[in-house]
Parts: sequence; structure tokens; C-alpha cells
Amino acid sequence: MALTLLAPKDNLRSKKILVTAKYLGVDIETVDFKMGTDNKTKEFLQLNPLGKVPVLKTPEGPIFESHAILRFLAQKGKRNLMGKTPYEAAIVDQWMEFASTQIEPPASTWLYPIWGLIPNNPAATNKAKGDLIRLLTVLNTHLASRTWLVGERISLADISLGVNLHPLYTAVLDAGMRKKFTHTNRWFLTVFNQPEFKEYFPELTLCVKTAVAKDPEPKAEAPKTEAPKAEKPKPAPKKDEEEEDFEEKEPKAKSALDLLPKSSMDLDEWKRTYSNNDTRPVALPWLWEHFDAEGYCWFFCDYKYNNELQKVFMTSNLVGGWFQRLDKLRKYGFGSVLIFGEEPNLSISGVWLFRGKEIPEEMKVCDDSELYNWTKLDHTNADDKKKIEDFLAWDGFTGVTFSGPVSYTHLRAHETVLDL
Repeated sequence: MALTLLAPKDNLRSKKILVTAKYLGVDIETVDFKMGTDNKTKEFLQLNPLGKVPVLKTPEGPIFESHAILRFLAQKGKRNLMGKTPYEAAIVDQWMEFASTQIEPPASTWLYPIWGLIPNNPAATNKAKGDLIRLLTVLNTHLASRTWLVGERISLADISLGVNLHPLYTAVLDAGMRKKFTHTNRWFLTVFNQPEFKEYFPELTLCVKTAVAKDPEPKAEAPKTEAPKAEKPKPAPKKDEEEEDFEEKEPKAKSALDLLPKSSMDLDEWKRTYSNNDTRPVALPWLWEHFDAEGYCWFFCDYKYNNELQKVFMTSNLVGGWFQRLDKLRKYGFGSVLIFGEEPNLSISGVWLFRGKEIPEEMKVCDDSELYNWTKLDHTNADDKKKIEDFLAWDGFTGVTFSGPVSYTHLRAHETVLDL
């Protein structure tokens, strides 16, 4: 009995299985399969009671869940896609789990509303973007010195994670979002330029403009029925002035920064320029041409407890959480915070652009700010200016290992990937 795959041929999980089979030299028969019909038949539900695809029919019986199918095929194939040692096999499994349990949930939250599969929830989408940027940062750091995720050859880890990232790279990760993940971009393109991938992904067109979900249509209002007129109640006795003043709603407090003279520099325009262009050739010249020294200031931050930082992903989450608590600062600031070193010896530092002449209250009221030493920078000083430019460009550092960015994007217009 041949192996038969039950799933639509354009299903990403199906393609993941077929690409793997191609690498392994395993023949798999495919059939025409229609979701909503074929997956609800009595025969199919006997193979997978969940009614989900893909399902692989084998001589021993059915297998569902795509990664279980991949591992089954890997044991039958002519090539080793599971690593040379038990340790490498575990690391392959690790990245397969990363693909399904870490990447897939936020990717679905972002993409499903675009595809019309679930209602659009902007807050959930923004959180998903932030989660994915943090995950891509971890991945980018891992791939900085590697061609493949595990070992010297392609493995199930590369196939699984590559296919899971495909809709992100083609639908929502535009050039501005991709530019900071150079190692991940290189790996992704290498994966999809393999002949085995090209058979099932013949054309790869990277995202040019981020797709967005349609706003939900307003509910049609029920026709109003005219109610019988009721007698107007007699006006209540007028309260005395003291009581009226007491019950007035307190006006929302304005930031002291809103009272500053208007600046010649548009912070949102700077954020767009930085987000959508190469940093050194375009963004930095724009910055120094438009920088308003009377209306803005620069500060350097350095984490006080670097000796406690041992894992990149935990360090990234530490700063990511800080950024998420800086919602009030979005209108008045911009930051680029980076991780340096190698596990278990890491450090955090960054540069910040603030409205005004000092660290604003919007930063000070966030408890995380107390975990950092702050030093004011002078952009007219050559060393300070170089530090600002290096932190914005994420390069130019000497004597240290650059592990990766956390995310400068929380305080950037239009691409607020850590915006709750």
C-alpha cells in the first residue's frame, strides 16, 4: 500500500510534507481533497476524529499532525534530516516546536483577519506583531554564524520553520520590517531556493506592502420605532455652585511636553524615515539635517544588572516588557536598545531621543527606567555622535559581540510592533 496524503494540495502543511518527501526520495500519492466536504465524511473522521488535515494513510494506519508525519517520513527516507547525533536530533525537534508553538500562534493572529478567517482585532494584531519581532530577533541571533538551523545541512527544522514563515514573508513583512533581520532573510532565501522547495513553491515574491485586514462593517441599525411621548419630568432644583464644581469630571492632565514651543523636527516623520530606509545612507543624513537641538535631547542607557543576564530570549523579553509599558512615551520618544555579548554573559544598552531637554516624566514613571544608568549625550561631540549613529545603525561596534536588537519599534510611527 502506497503512502497517501489527504489534504488540499495548496495547503501549507501539505507542502511541508511534500517538500520533505522530495528530499527523502519517498513517494507520496496525493488526491483531490476539498475542505468542508471531504474532511467531514465518515471515512475521513475514522482516520482523524478531529476532522483536520493533513492526514497520511500508511500501511500501518493513519497519521495526523504534520510534524508527526515529517518524523515518520524521516525514518523511511534516503537522507538524514534529523541530525547526526541524539543532541542534534533534539535541537531539530526544538526548532520544529519553535515553529509550531511560538511562530504559528501570533502568525495566525496577524494573518487570519487579513485572509478573512476571523474578525479583525487591532489590539490582538499589534500584540502578535510584537511577539513575532521578538521571535525573529532570537532567530536572527541564532543564524548569525550558521547557514542552517542545525548542523551543516538542511534538516526538518529548516523545512518546518521555513514553511511557517512563508506567509509572513510574502504578505506582511515588508522591506522596512525585514531590514533588521539580515541573517534570517539570508537563511529564508537559501531555503526557498533549494530545488526541492521550488517544485512546490515555484515563485517566491517577498512582501512589498504590508497587507492589512479590512475594518469590520458596522452593524445595521434596527429601524427606530417612535415611542409614545412621555411627560417631561420637572427640572431638578439647581445645585449650588460648590456641588456642581465637585461633580465636574477632572480634565485629563496634559503632558508638560505639550506646552513646549513647536519643534521644527517632526518626530513621526523621523520614525517613518528610519523605518522605511537604509540607516546610514538615508536615515542618518535626514536626522542630522532636521535635528532640533532646542526641542530634543539624546540619552544613553545602560542596564545596572548585566551580571544577571544569561539567556538572549529572556533578555529580549525583559526589554520587550519595558517597551510595552512605555505607551505614554510613544508621542515623545524614540529608542534603539541592543543586546551585546554571548550567553551567559550579556549586556543591555541603548540610545534614546526625547522631546525636551531632560528625561521626560513619561519615562520616569515607568519602574523599568530605574533599572538603567542614564547619561546625557551631546550630538556635537564626535564620540557621542558616533555612539548615537552606531546604535541606530546596529553596527560600528568594536571590542564587543553584538547579539541583536530588542526592538526600537515600540516608539516608532506606523510600524508599532510592540504596541498593545
